[in-house]
Amino acid sequence: MLKIRGFQMDRRRFVIASTAAAASWKSLAQNPPAAVPQTSSRTAELRLGAGPRGPVIPANFVGLSYETQQLSEPGFFSPANHGLVAQFRTLAPRGVLRLGGNTSDYGFWKAAPDAVPPPRAKRPYKVGDPPPDLIYNVTPEAVRNLRKFLDATGWTCLYGINLGTSTPDLAADEAVFVSRTLGAKLEYFQVGNEADRFGSTIRDPKTWSADTYFDEWLTFANAIRKRMPRAKFGLPDTSGNPAWYAVVVTRLLALPPRDRPDVGALTHHYYFTGPPSSPKANIGDLLKPDPHVDKLAEDIHAAAARLAEDSHRPVPVRMTEGNSCYRGGKPGLSDVFAASLWAADYLLRMASLGYSGVNLHGGEGNMVAESLGGTLPGEALMGDPKAPHPRPFYAPIADIDGKFLAEPVSFGMRFAQQFAGATMLPVDFDAGQVNAVAYAAKMHDGRTIAAVINKDATQDLEISTPGWRVVQRMTAESLTSTKVSLGAVADKGLLIPAASAAILRLQ
Repeated sequence: MLKIRGFQMDRRRFVIASTAAAASWKSLAQNPPAAVPQTSSRTAELRLGAGPRGPVIPANFVGLSYETQQLSEPGFFSPANHGLVAQFRTLAPRGVLRLGGNTSDYGFWKAAPDAVPPPRAKRPYKVGDPPPDLIYNVTPEAVRNLRKFLDATGWTCLYGINLGTSTPDLAADEAVFVSRTLGAKLEYFQVGNEADRFGSTIRDPKTWSADTYFDEWLTFANAIRKRMPRAKFGLPDTSGNPAWYAVVVTRLLALPPRDRPDVGALTHHYYFTGPPSSPKANIGDLLKPDPHVDKLAEDIHAAAARLAEDSHRPVPVRMTEGNSCYRGGKPGLSDVFAASLWAADYLLRMASLGYSGVNLHGGEGNMVAESLGGTLPGEALMGDPKAPHPRPFYAPIADIDGKFLAEPVSFGMRFAQQFAGATMLPVDFDAGQVNAVAYAAKMHDGRTIAAVINKDATQDLEISTPGWRVVQRMTAESLTSTKVSLGAVADKGLLIPAASAAILRLQ
């Protein structure tokens, strides 16, 4: 059992997947059949469970994450970038854009044309990280355009500040301008990205720790607070290191309340696996439940509860960067319908675990490649690297030949977006041998909806409980298809075919 903020959840009720189905998935991923596999059908009951209601899903639960270096192109996050604006608005009428990533700690706030960056120590290059000499400019023009972009999309922003190679004074200068420009569109600042990995990149591994991170972070935060006492911060934004939450919260609680920075959220990252060459980077494993998700949730909620108890107010938690496979994703895994099903399940699972939101990473291929040292490892796995293709492979919104296109993972996000603003409900759902999950929620208008995500390769699922009606379906020709369909349906059947998902409404 997992109990979060008074909501007790039986994982079996939320996630049902058999080992037999998982084994068949792995076999399918490693040895794809020449023809469409023969399907069979099973029945399952879908009933609302007993017990208290679950978390309320924020209206802006769905989010995207981009490299901060994207701001070095002032015209990218701009209302004039009509194709990108349209894709954001299609994804969610309200969402959260997070700016961070590996490049977050290499940018220079260039407030004036004659400004020069601070000196930096020489560091050896580590494969998979930005070059040590990487530097780019973030200008007032880029931030002003960002504000107009947020106005055009209806989204807000988590803004990354350079902790790795900047100074407290420069950070404060940038933060003041960003806060004044973005206004209510700014959720909070994130000072430093995956600082738990600094010991292998831009800090001395012999002395770097959660404590030394907090000391540096507090210096930057206090420099910002000195000029903006009401500034809010997200932290620690680790790569998924639970030990850091406990240290950071302990250090925060040791400060007198008046000296404690205002924490807007506790944050972490999550990638299912990686790099693309990993044996685990296959469709079968991607569509199995990952116990690490529950572990991260338990640890970060425990840390947030300690802060909330002391401050007498809730402390949100957010997954601010993640996707299916780190280092740019894997072709045939991150850019196909399997990723749609994974994203739909992952976002709704995080909602049921009480997260305030999820930001899946993406952006321009050259920016993500720069964050990894100049290349996308997944390109080595392509049959024809020159073929038109989403880069990075896990991008929810891809720029292909000058056009912004919705990729499969974004359809899974749009599927989960149907639950935004709703209250999660306990659900009794046993799919037996079928690899399927179900979630239910009460909408503001009183309607009860459910999502059934059938991740099984060969087994259809028939909902046998009366009273439900399918109102939307997400489908594709196969798990490896790059073409995804999501939309309303008029049929009255309760069949959820293999490798598909549906939104149901209770009559």
